[in-house]
Amino acid sequence: MIRSLWTGATGMQAQQLKLDVIAHNLANVNTAGFKKSRVDFEDLLYQKLKLAGALNAEGNQVPVGMEIGLGVRPVAVSKVFSQGEYEQTNKELDLAIEGRGFFKVLVNGEELYTRAGHFKVDRDGYVVTPNGARLQPEFTVPNGTVRIEVTQDGLMTALDANGTALAQVQLLLYDFPNPAGLYAIGRNLYRASDAAGDVIEGQPGREGFGTIAQGYLEMSNVDVVEEMVQMIVTQRAYEANSKTIQTADNMLEMANNVKR
Repeated sequence: MIRSLWTGATGMQAQQLKLDVIAHNLANVNTAGFKKSRVDFEDLLYQKLKLAGALNAEGNQVPVGMEIGLGVRPVAVSKVFSQGEYEQTNKELDLAIEGRGFFKVLVNGEELYTRAGHFKVDRDGYVVTPNGARLQPEFTVPNGTVRIEVTQDGLMTALDANGTALAQVQLLLYDFPNPAGLYAIGRNLYRASDAAGDVIEGQPGREGFGTIAQGYLEMSNVDVVEEMVQMIVTQRAYEANSKTIQTADNMLEMANNVKR
């Protein structure tokens, strides 16, 4: 009876964590470049009351054993790097990656990565993120620039009123063998890790990298309907686990009341 109390408790704790992840996904439903998270679970140890294949008193082999599970625990919360929807903004420094890859930015001398392409120009003319992190390779918009063009293969050009190129830079994209292994550090940024593998550098549109769409933003890949359904499933699973605890408690109460 006591075993089921603790087993039900592990189920409630696991569903609470899943609800926390769902809440985070829904909170970022309008965050550009956001990638939703998913919780993975695994069952806990089993108490073996009888081993399969053991011999019984008559010398016969037992075909099926007796194993009682002790509950569940979360084993991973992983990012899902599926493509988000595109939103047309017509802003020349809004860049969306169509396919694989990340932009690289520099924050306090550290190289970080992002899918959010809503770039700005700071007071020194550098192309930066809304938090001031400089896009890599760095690009300074010269005085006299009236238009910035970015081609699908990542060539960024600053043009004057006559259409003359004042400055140019070839944007690069970066990828990892296991993007789910990146550290999400907030502010739409990711940090490289051993689990993600060595960074791969390439030109947009080549060697499996995505292309760049100017005037668009990649929005969050959170599906609101899917998250709402998952919320209902999580709530019912939490309720079902609480019922097992209540039932175990009622059975213990009955056992205690056998002798009055």
